[in-house]
Amino acid sequence: MERTIINMFETSVSKYGSNVFLKESKNGKYEALTYDEAKKYVYYFAAGLISLGINKGDRLALISEGRNFWVISELGILYAGAVNVPISVKIDELNDLKFRLDHSGTRIAVVSASQLHKIRGIKNDLPELEKTIVLDKIDDLQEDELCVEDLLKTGEEFLKAKGNILIERMQSVKENDYANICYTSGTTADPKGIVLSHRNYTANVEQATSLLPIPEWYTTLLILPWDHAFAHTAGIYTLMYNGASMAAVETGRTPLETLKNIPKNIKEIKPTFLLSVPALAKNFRKNIEKGIREKGKRIEQLFNSALKLAYNYNAEGWNRGNGKRKLLKPLYKLYDKILFSKIRENFGGRLEFFIGGGALLDIELQRFFYAIGIPMFQGYGLTEAAPIISANVPAKHKLGSSGRIVDNLEVKICDSNGSELPAGQKGEIVVRGENVMVGYWKNEKATAETIKDGWLYSGDLGYLDEDGFLYVLGRFKSLLIASDGEKYSPEGIEEALTENSKFIEQVMLYNNQSPYTIALIVPNKEQIKRFLDENNLSHKSEEGQNAVIKLIDEEISKFKQGGQFAGEFPERWLPAAFSLLGEAFTEQNHFLNSTLKMVRGKITEFYKQRIDYLYTPEGKNIYNHQNKKIVERMFQ
Repeated sequence: MERTIINMFETSVSKYGSNVFLKESKNGKYEALTYDEAKKYVYYFAAGLISLGINKGDRLALISEGRNFWVISELGILYAGAVNVPISVKIDELNDLKFRLDHSGTRIAVVSASQLHKIRGIKNDLPELEKTIVLDKIDDLQEDELCVEDLLKTGEEFLKAKGNILIERMQSVKENDYANICYTSGTTADPKGIVLSHRNYTANVEQATSLLPIPEWYTTLLILPWDHAFAHTAGIYTLMYNGASMAAVETGRTPLETLKNIPKNIKEIKPTFLLSVPALAKNFRKNIEKGIREKGKRIEQLFNSALKLAYNYNAEGWNRGNGKRKLLKPLYKLYDKILFSKIRENFGGRLEFFIGGGALLDIELQRFFYAIGIPMFQGYGLTEAAPIISANVPAKHKLGSSGRIVDNLEVKICDSNGSELPAGQKGEIVVRGENVMVGYWKNEKATAETIKDGWLYSGDLGYLDEDGFLYVLGRFKSLLIASDGEKYSPEGIEEALTENSKFIEQVMLYNNQSPYTIALIVPNKEQIKRFLDENNLSHKSEEGQNAVIKLIDEEISKFKQGGQFAGEFPERWLPAAFSLLGEAFTEQNHFLNSTLKMVRGKITEFYKQRIDYLYTPEGKNIYNHQNKKIVERMFQ
């Protein structure tokens, strides 16, 4: 049997037909859809597409918030033998969207009502785009637009009259046929379309399940964007393969309202695990700590004591409670009963763990969640690998690592000449397996540069330890490069600065063969204001401005000789100068991508003059006029 997504779903339906598959909140209440019920809609959707003239290999784009019909639409597209082009709802630049639709040759766009205006704004310049299917009821459909309910009715009639055509189309799909074209965030040039086949996905689902078996009673609230590779495979398809269920976050009228629905939805769904990215994890932690602070100084002190003991008891996870640390177990259990268990109740009471991906997760953050009894297990992957390469799991984990390699995947660490390095030595992470992409859509040059003799060159720096755990240190493209050519990954320092300083919200380090490293720093305005108020200082006065600049400098100095965290990082890579920024890095200004990772190229380009200024004698002086002006304007 061909190992396609179609056959994977059919097998799951035959095994788990009456199990709940999808949940969506409608009118404030979650409604469930079983595997059997979902299959019926998939057939109608696929038949409807065939009746519209969709042929095998055609491309359709899917642009929608997470919902039941996101999954049904994708499966319907695949059942019709077509290729889905999942696109983030966060793409607001119409030219960016137009590029993806034009480059992929999309014939039909499947969109939610909130995304329809984007298609209407660009369709006149997209000759290949024939029709738009709208997933919500709207009153003012245009001539080339179709409501999904009408598509389903057409599909149902088509099935009655010509059902054999759909069956033939499904059976014609082979495991090496294309399933998706997933576009990169395009941080340096036009985005590349990553072509993933049916077998890329089914292989990666098998690999993921080999590391972490999923019981059919497991459920999750899928918070991450569903078009994102991590949510796509580790969420939708791995749950589907195992007969488990997933729920969508209740969509609000605005993105902020949707975000505010997450805590409420977690309590309603009571997930057994959650997929997370660092930005989301930090937000969860911030809310937990805020809740503790609001209970008063005594509870806050108790919580901090409990954390300190838990960090000591847990160590790196795999050696939890070993040696003399086992003596701490009774007190840890007490703290867990009176404090940590109460926190877990806010996550529904059933949450066993998080799986973290998308970017490097600071070890301090991992220790925090491990302490409160909801471990956040770091994984590693690339969309080009469908995407899971390694992961920590409850049975085998080391905090600080990215986990063990999945089954049936070869991984090696190579030097700049492509020679394999022994355990413990740092180099480029290179992988080979059935989950490695077909290539980049209409881009043979980029494909040849990335896949060599079947090996996918990740562009990531890392090493394997003696136990086979992978440690990912960062992107080669984001490395700091000193004037003598030595390289260093900035992510660890950046994470440490933001995690250990309440005054630093965001930071990006920069060194491109320069005499010293510099930092672009987004201060935490709320904490800066509190500091000024407590010291009876004004941001308008030079004294207040200097005090804020000195405060930020002292936070950095904690990592230098004599400081609280001295020795964590080589001093040459710590910033010798910094520029305070008045605007945060966000998705709206395109300084963060859809997984909330910094888009370093765009930040560097935008702040080029500020960066150049920091390499002048005047700019190297942290009390320069630019930093003072930023503080002066901080609360306007």
